This record gives sequence, structure tokens and C-alpha cells, in this order.
Amino acid sequence: MEINKDLIAASSTPIVLAILAEEDSYGYAILKRVRELSGGRMEWTDGMLYPVLHRLERLGHVEPRWEVAESGRRRKYYRITSRGRAQLAEERRQWEAVDATLRGIWQALFLPVPAGHPASAAPLSQGA
Repeated sequence: MEINKDLIAASSTPIVLAILAEEDSYGYAILKRVRELSGGRMEWTDGMLYPVLHRLERLGHVEPRWEVAESGRRRKYYRITSRGRAQLAEERRQWEAVDATLRGIWQALFLPVPAGHPASAAPLSQGA
């Protein structure tokens, strides 16, 4: 399944902030974590990730620092700030509202979930 680029772009901020809320990280590791969390359905590129990180840095949601890896290579690590944690909480509230709205619409329309889709294993819950 290919995820629409608009949906990927819209979800990039909460995804990056949530990953950094787990632990400080650097570009390649963030890309790898997105792939893991999405079950391989989201394949981000450097060209997509770094503009998001730079915007979050300008907004004060993340702070960068340079470290030298065991390999001797310098890596730029990012840390979520308290402002970033507040933004993550707001992003989560908004995404939960969108999710609940879509689930309600789909349930009201009795749209079948494709076989093999993760949602097909469990009924839709109200307000989820």
C-alpha cells in the first residue's frame, strides 16, 4: 500500500516529535524508526525529513547537538524540548479528533474494511 504524500506530509510533525519523545535521535535513525513503526509502509527520505527537523528547530520544538559516533563520524542529534512536548500533545489531540471523525463516518456508511487490513481484525470502537 502506498500512502498519499499529502497524508505523509501532514503526519510528519507528530511522528518526528513522538520519536524524539522516546529518545534523542539523529536523521538516519529517525528514518529507520519511521519504517519500523509503519511496518515498512512509510519510506521517508532525507529530503523529506530534514526540512521537518529544521522547521521544528526554528519553532523551538527540538534542539540539535553534535556528537561523535563510535565510528568517529559526527552526527547531529535532536532532542525534543518542553515546547515540543506541548506541541506533540496538541498534535495528538488533533489527530485523535480526525481519527474519530473518519471512524464515525466509515461506521455510519458501513464501509467494509478490506480483508487483511489491521482494522478488519477488530470492530471500530466509539470515540477511538
